[in-house]
Parts: sequence; C-alpha cells; structure tokens
Amino acid sequence: MAGGNPVFDRIDKQLQQERYAGFGEPQRGQQGPTGGAQAATSGYAVQDAVTAEQLNDLYARQSAGPVDTGRVTLDDVIVKSLVLFVITLAGAGGAWFMVDGNQSLVSPLWLGGMFGTLILGFAMMFMKNIPTPLYFVYAVVQGVFVGAFSYFLASAYGADLVLTAVVATLCVFVAMYAGYATGLIKVTEKSRRIFIFMIAGYALFSIIQVVLLMMGVIDGWGFGGSGALGIGLSLLGVGLASYSLAVDFDSIDNAVRMGAPQKYSWLLAHGLIVTLVWLYIEIARLLARLRDG
Repeated sequence: MAGGNPVFDRIDKQLQQERYAGFGEPQRGQQGPTGGAQAATSGYAVQDAVTAEQLNDLYARQSAGPVDTGRVTLDDVIVKSLVLFVITLAGAGGAWFMVDGNQSLVSPLWLGGMFGTLILGFAMMFMKNIPTPLYFVYAVVQGVFVGAFSYFLASAYGADLVLTAVVATLCVFVAMYAGYATGLIKVTEKSRRIFIFMIAGYALFSIIQVVLLMMGVIDGWGFGGSGALGIGLSLLGVGLASYSLAVDFDSIDNAVRMGAPQKYSWLLAHGLIVTLVWLYIEIARLLARLRDG
C-alpha cells in the first residue's frame, strides 16, 4: 500500500484560502462590542415594538454556539470518525468472511482494495466539494483491503500477529494524542513543510515498490526484505504514520479554533481514519518482517 495521507494538507490549504469568509468572527445572533449603541440609534419604532419582557428574554437567551452556526466542533469530528471507523471495520469483516470461504479471493480483494483506495483518494483530492456518500464508499473499499490483507497475515504468520498490530496501533494512537495534547509533540509550519516532502518521497517509493512487486522484480515485503534495510524502511513508515496522527490532531484543532464550516468535519474524520489504517498497515508489515528475520 502506498504510504502517505495528503488529506491533512488539503484541509489546511482550504482553511487558509477560506479565512476571508470570516472564520472566528461573531456569528448572526451574537452581539459585537458596538451592538448596544447600534440598537439604541436604530429608531423609536423598534423600541416601541419590543416589550420589556421580550427584551429580558433576548438578554437571557444563550449565544449561538458552533453547532447553531454550522461550524466544526470536536464532538462532531469524533462522531463522524467513529462512523467511518465502524464502516471500515464492517468492510474488513466482510472481506475476511469472503476470503475465509474462498481463499482464492485474497489477491483480488487485496489488490482491488488497494488500488480502489488510491483511485478514490486521488479523485477526492481534486474535488472541491466531496459528496458525503463518497466517504462511506472509501471506508468500505478501505475496509475490504484491510480485511484481505489481515487474513493473509493471519494465514501466513498466525492471528496473534494481526491482534498485536491492532493493539500496537491503538497504543500509538493514544500515545500520540497524549503527546500532542500535553505539548510534548509539536506541529509547526516548518515541521509540516518537511513532513510533506518526506511523505511525498515515501509515497513515490511505495508506489514504485508495488509496481516492482507486481512485475516480479522484487519479492517478499519489498526492498530490503526481512533484513536490516527492510526493517529500517518499515520503522520509517511507522514513524511517518505516527507523526501524521499529530498533524491530523493539529488540523482538527485549527479547524475548530478557526470556526471552519461544518462541511470540513467529514474531511477531517476521513483523514484521521486514513492515517490510522496506514499506521496499522505499517506496523503489521514491520511485525511480519521481524517474523521472517
């Protein structure tokens, strides 16, 4: 699978381009610092039409929050991430069940899911407005790839390797979030730029590796096999995927803080799940290489 998650880069670029729309400014229904003076000079007709009781109700009414004004909230991103995660798990479970009944489906589902996610991913990158159902389709295709890939690992190395990869992925996720939340892991503009170039290089390397594997030029897990070079490449992949989580957390934090439109919540959730799956694949490959060594 080609490594890399370009979703976070797209999110930040779009947020910067749309800042002119007034992210973070008081929304309709919220009174700015000059609201009282404007109301006082708006004319006696308005004052006559509003009773004292109605004024009290207006002052007592709670200001419109992010949900009321159609802005991204952390809760919204979490819920949508869980939805996409469940759909991905369902796709993986379905693929596992199909392969278990007919093991000749391993390669078609594995390759179909891998290239399907690549094609959908590139298509979504160039869409200005991504239809919500397309996120669900991507999650299903991604799940099919994960299910077939995991079944192959379980058949070749035992189910304990898959379980270890899952637990390790969740542990890295928790550790990266704790590190980002406490400030131990920093995401800056400079680190983002460096990271983007590293991701681009690793993605290109991964695509070339997949092509050479399909042509039979190299075998096993790719360049380096189960030797020191191969293990080093896998460690690099795990490191990049892990830091990508921190970048995703920072993108979500920026979107919420800037008051980005709610349409970004699906994109943010999608990016997070893509990174999580990428991390799982890299950890599983590392464990497989260690078993071969």
